[in-house]
Amino acid sequence: MTFAKQTALDDTPWPLDHLAERGERDAPALVLKDRVLTHSELSERVSLLAGWLKGQLETGARVASWAAKGELTCLLPLAAARAGMVHVPINPLLKRAQAAHILSDSGATLLVATASRLKSLEQSDIPGGCAALDEGAAWQEAERAGVMLAPSQRETEELAAILYTSGSTGKPKGVMLSHENMWLGAVSVAHYQGMAADDVTLAVLPLSFDYGQSQLLSTWYAGGSVVPLDYLFPRDVAKACAKHGVTTLAAVPPLWVQLTEIEWPEEAVTSLRRVTNSGGALTVEIISDLRAIFPKTKIFPMYGLTEAFRSTFLDPALVADHPTSMGKAIPFAEILVVDEKGEPCSPGEEGELVHCGPLVAQGYWQDAKRTAERFRPAPAASKYGGTAVWSGDRVKRDTDGLLYFVGRRDAMIKSSGNRISPQEIEGAALAMGLVAEAVALGVPDEKLGHAIHLVVRGEESDELKKALARELPNFMQPHVIHWKDAMPLNPNGKIDRTALAREIGA
Repeated sequence: MTFAKQTALDDTPWPLDHLAERGERDAPALVLKDRVLTHSELSERVSLLAGWLKGQLETGARVASWAAKGELTCLLPLAAARAGMVHVPINPLLKRAQAAHILSDSGATLLVATASRLKSLEQSDIPGGCAALDEGAAWQEAERAGVMLAPSQRETEELAAILYTSGSTGKPKGVMLSHENMWLGAVSVAHYQGMAADDVTLAVLPLSFDYGQSQLLSTWYAGGSVVPLDYLFPRDVAKACAKHGVTTLAAVPPLWVQLTEIEWPEEAVTSLRRVTNSGGALTVEIISDLRAIFPKTKIFPMYGLTEAFRSTFLDPALVADHPTSMGKAIPFAEILVVDEKGEPCSPGEEGELVHCGPLVAQGYWQDAKRTAERFRPAPAASKYGGTAVWSGDRVKRDTDGLLYFVGRRDAMIKSSGNRISPQEIEGAALAMGLVAEAVALGVPDEKLGHAIHLVVRGEESDELKKALARELPNFMQPHVIHWKDAMPLNPNGKIDRTALAREIGA
């Protein structure tokens, strides 16, 4: 296979690690705190890291990372793919219990993490046969080995990453993404956003999310540069935009709320060509604020799910007149709206959004039951056929083909851009032995999307809040805990979640 830079949109996937080869050699590719890597240096560092991995692990091995944004977390998606391995990024906001579940479930044989996160793990949290290194030691070993691995010739259907996302029931599940899924996702985003080699992307989203990884991959596909940022305050984002001449900024609604409440220096505004949103719908008010702050910047509202990467985007030219629309399908995605029989819905008729095409993931890692529930044969009307993702989201399509979100079929809580399993919070609360029953619900909140309310039966105590703070990441912490003497029951004798939701305004 001979690699050639693509300049037009096509559907020819390449091995994921070839993204390291796309930019002009002397152009900046990754702006780190202490230095800047050119595209040539990016390629060399990916080769070095891949060469070390190849000497350590077998083909197909899972390599987990649990660290803040830096050189290793940015390069590992490409290096693991080049070495024939599978990257498993763990959200740095997660705590010991969640990280331990992901390590065990994925069968990871190597964990590279910050020293502080490694110290937080108990011996039983690291599976047998899994080596654990801090990121500094990993680079030292790679540099000591000095093995450079050339761009791979891997089959694009091979598994490249497992991204863990919360489900509507139980613990997080691993979504399996191939080289093709991730390559074509990068191609699609770069093209519909009009990205170019002189673009500078500020990467503020966690790299464990598909939306977060897209910050890297789509920018490098276009030959641009990425500035990773772990910010403490919203104003840090604006300062970074000004300092680095940022052209592309992606965020989720709760962050946009914070960013619209601060002062933006002129030099931060003038460089921005595009701002993008996913992880929840933008409100009319947020869009109005964004248009006022960034009058010459294109706004890209987007919709997606990890199981199919990205589904739709709204053309910036339509944002002012259609601020609540999800837009239309992105390149390489076929979006159908079907009724209960799987037949296409008429304009204005509510139906389920079904995602078809080459961006559809390979299913859930070692979970045939949940894979069969979500990944099912495409509707007969699909031009792609094969397997489709049945999203569970209810949408409508207008006469112009624009899609509008109606609601979800499941009980997922979407707070601060995170999809959160109610059962994961409930399970943690019950495991404390402080309550007899627990129900987690999302209550609409202007800034958060959903505020997390936990309804529990037991003797009121501050210990529950303290225990949850130790066991759950910050974004899963209940904003309100309701104590009850008895839970309402439905006719089947189960807790009546609908009645509880009505009672607390969910």
